[in-house]
Amino acid sequence: MNLAPQVETAEISDAELDGVSGGQAGVHAAAAAGAAAGLHVEAGPLCLTAGAGAAVSPEGVAADVHLHASLY
Repeated sequence: MNLAPQVETAEISDAELDGVSGGQAGVHAAAAAGAAAGLHVEAGPLCLTAGAGAAVSPEGVAADVHLHASLY
């Protein structure tokens, strides 16, 4: 006997999905600019990795900075 709960599924169109999820708003532009840089250094059992990046588009600005250290 299968005691797992049963869930009914249904197919919906893309237009119906847009209505449920809020649809699409505004005009999306493909223009964007970005830059990134990184550094990796190993000295004996120590390893350091650092990096930074930034991107600008009509939707907004994104930036990232990270530092990672490992001891082998």
